[in-house]
Amino acid sequence: MNDTVQSRVSPELKKDAERVFRAMGLKTSDAIRLFLQQTVNVGGLPFRPTASLPNAETAAAMRETQSGEKLSSYDSFDGMRKELDI
Repeated sequence: MNDTVQSRVSPELKKDAERVFRAMGLKTSDAIRLFLQQTVNVGGLPFRPTASLPNAETAAAMRETQSGEKLSSYDSFDGMRKELDI
């Protein structure tokens, strides 16, 4: 006998995931079974969770760097230390 697993996801996420699964020749139920089996096999999540986008602070720093704002250059490490007062 099999148990049923239910989960609520947005229609967009379901559609996008199903497109990926179809391209791999899988049904959504097959992909869920694979995920659960790999979770058991590795004793944890079968992937390393990561943030797909930088947080707001990092994104702002990246924009500043790309635009050249607030960038400094130094002739020496001592010069940098002196400006930073460390």
